[in-house]
Amino acid sequence: MELGMIGLGKMGGSMVLRLLRHDHNVIGFDLSAQVVSEHEKSGMRGADSLEALVMQCTLPRHIWMMVPAGDAVDATIAALTPMLEEGDVLIDGGNSDYRNTIRRARALNDRGVMLVDAGTSGGIWGLEEGYCLMVGGDTQAVERLAPVFDALACDGSEGWGHVGPAGAGHFVKMVHNGIEYGMMQAYAEGFAIMAESDRFDLDTHAIAHIWRHGSVVRSWLLDLTADALEEDADLRDIAPFVPDSGEGRWTVREAIDLNIPAPVITASLLQRIQSRDDRSFAHRLLSAMRNKFGGHSVKKGGS
Repeated sequence: MELGMIGLGKMGGSMVLRLLRHDHNVIGFDLSAQVVSEHEKSGMRGADSLEALVMQCTLPRHIWMMVPAGDAVDATIAALTPMLEEGDVLIDGGNSDYRNTIRRARALNDRGVMLVDAGTSGGIWGLEEGYCLMVGGDTQAVERLAPVFDALACDGSEGWGHVGPAGAGHFVKMVHNGIEYGMMQAYAEGFAIMAESDRFDLDTHAIAHIWRHGSVVRSWLLDLTADALEEDADLRDIAPFVPDSGEGRWTVREAIDLNIPAPVITASLLQRIQSRDDRSFAHRLLSAMRNKFGGHSVKKGGS
């Protein structure tokens, strides 16, 4: 299947390479001509503008956007829309606010263009491990894109699902990230208790490794935690400053709107905000975990 790809950053680039491995034809565009050139060496057809990308795509077009959530998505859609035709499909593979996705889908639908939202989880490991894809959108469009989702997903057809109409994919990914906040906070607090205890001289890396085998709290996040602690058990080179990407805030907002108590997710978000004036081990570990699973930058700083 042929797919146009806009945005060849860390995740977008690894998606291109994964699709090429599965014999899909990919046409790619990025604001960086150097990045486009690098991916052309792997077999991708490059485009030097959005216009060139649209012209190279055969009808009906399938164009995947991997651009930052917010204004960049609106700007990209606005630039593409006049060039698209009825039956074309745009895929937003970023983690947009689902309310914006619903708005965009309605506007595109008026022109006969379908918007599919693919909430994407997999971080910097997606090329090797594959992605988990939570897909929203028109059934016809999703069925057409099934070969692409099968190629990108961690376990083929088991690693993705059509969860509902446009906006549903980003909604589910929002909740996914809220849960992730809570899980990470629990690990960080538990390891902080062990690290700060003066009763025992505990090897937190060794304990993390033990828990990876048979424990009810074993997980990929724990695997990455063990890796972080092996590299720097005291985490003294990492500042206890934990950013939030926004989806935890959206999840808390939604919980409030629905009158659903979500104290763990809410508290984990507040801890991240508090970290900006804090110097705790737990926040150092949270920052290290974010770097391990998503390649997010780590703010360096001493103890």
